[in-house]
Formats: sequence, C-alpha cells, structure tokens
Amino acid sequence: MARSIDITKDRQQAIEAGCAVLGEGFPIAIPTETVYGLAADATNPIAIAHIYETKGRPRFNPLICHMADLAMAERHAAFDPISHALAEAFWPGPLTLVLPLKPESAIHSLATAGLDTVGIRVPKGFAGELIRAFGRPLAAPSANTSGKISATSADHVDADLGERIRLILDAGASAVGVESTIVKVEDGKVRLLRPGGLPASEIERVTGQKLLRARKASAAIEAPGMLASHYAPGATVRLDATHVDAGEALIAFGSTSVAGVDDARIVLNLSQDGDLAEAAANLFDYMKRADASGAATIAFSAIPDEGLGEAINDRLRRAAAPRE
Repeated sequence: MARSIDITKDRQQAIEAGCAVLGEGFPIAIPTETVYGLAADATNPIAIAHIYETKGRPRFNPLICHMADLAMAERHAAFDPISHALAEAFWPGPLTLVLPLKPESAIHSLATAGLDTVGIRVPKGFAGELIRAFGRPLAAPSANTSGKISATSADHVDADLGERIRLILDAGASAVGVESTIVKVEDGKVRLLRPGGLPASEIERVTGQKLLRARKASAAIEAPGMLASHYAPGATVRLDATHVDAGEALIAFGSTSVAGVDDARIVLNLSQDGDLAEAAANLFDYMKRADASGAATIAFSAIPDEGLGEAINDRLRRAAAPRE
C-alpha cells in the first residue's frame, strides 16, 4: 500500500519524500488545484513508462508536463507572443499550453507520445514547490486508472491506485475539481483542445479573440483528455435527465425538479444554488459516490454550457460515450 503524507502537517517532509521517490524513477500522487496528478520525472523514460503502466494508459495519449515557473517552461518549449501572454496572465493556474518542443529539451518522447509539441502547465501551490525542489519537469496525468473518474482527494487516489504506487502526498480536496483548460495557438488563432478549470471567457479576454472549438472528438490526439470515452464510471451515464428510473443514481444541479426522484438509489446535487464553480469541484467526487451506490445507470440533470459548465459538460459527454 502507498505511504501517505499530509503536507499540511509536514510540508518539508512531503517535499523530501516526494523528491526521493521521484529520483528513484517511480511515480507519486501529488495534489494540484485541479485534480490529483500521478507525477514522475518527465526526462526519465523508465519513470514515464511506470506512469503508463500504473494507469493502464494508451501510449498514444500524451502527458502534460508540469513546470515550476515560466522560466523553466521556456527552457523546454518555444513560446509565440500569444502563448507567452496567456502564460503571464494565468500561470500558475489551471491552463495548459500546447507548444513546440525545443530540440534541446530533455523531456523524453514517451511523455509527448512522439509528437513535436508538448503540453505545459505551471500548477499553483505545493506542486510547484515540489517541482522546484526536484529541479526537473514532472509528467503528471490525473492519478486514476486510465479512462476512469479523476481523483480530487488523496482517498480517491488510494482507493484506485494505492496498491500500485509508493507515495501519496495529501493536501485535502482539490479546489478546482476538473482538469486544466488546454489551448494551442496556430497561425495567430487560439484553439480550445479541452475545456477545463479556466473558463474560455477569461482566455478570450486576454487574447481579444474568440476561441476556436471543435465539438466532436478529434481523430488526432494532440493533448490529454481528447479520447472520445474518458472520465467514465463503472455505471452507464445518461445526460440531460428530466426523470430518473427506479434504482438509478441521480446527480442533479440547482433547483430543477426531476420526476421519479423518490425512487432513485441515491440523489446528489452538484450545487443546490446553481454555482458552476461548486459543481465543478464536486463533479468527480459525486460521480464516484454515485458509482459506489451500485446503480447500473447514473442520470445527470442538464447543466448550463457556459463558463465552467463547458468543462463539466465536456467531461460528462466523454463519460457517457460508448466504451471501447
């Protein structure tokens, strides 16, 4: 079983223990403001292979590489003016930029799935401190079995991966609760590859242009979270539910009434007040709780497709997609 360290009780011990395991070439679970990550040395192919092995992750799906700061990121990737402005505006924070990989970068091709680009993020808080102490970028997908519900607490990680990893660094519940927003700048235009914890409107405010969107899952995997079926519980998922059948789990939103609620196996509400930030923070935890209820189907009430609702609906559409 994994050793767990509460970073609120001994931050320095957590950093030293984390660096020790990372230096041995093994992944550890780390807290970020978005979700918990399964982190390993992005320059070490054996360490990266352990991430794929631990998650059961397809090798063609690239990993986000996390940096301590913009200066570290600039040593590994080439920044155009728009990407640089976005980094200055939103790092550290829940934004990932897909950028050309510099030829001299030590990031291994296993982390980029052989692409000539790399997804880079600078996380807030403890994760950034750990990367600075380790001195090298960390490849860190979400700390869960590939395709399943992302972890937003150390307990989630332990229940899923606890027997497969050596160390979990515990900082309590993730503040944002959904993964980072991923964008890529091409020919001066900004393309949204994955909606996430940074609302599109904030990016558009800085760039002064509308984000280009593609509603259908792309055949070409350019960044994490682009697989058609992803973030899936064991139960099937039904969206925009106006009724719930007997024995189904219901995950509601706001004050919208749903017929048959008294016959549901379990009823959870992402936000009684219709707060999308609260809903995002609760999403993966509530999906896990509904899945654990034994219901064969989880029905979701409709959620507005605006602000953080765009990221929530993206996760739900992928969770409801046909399983491979």
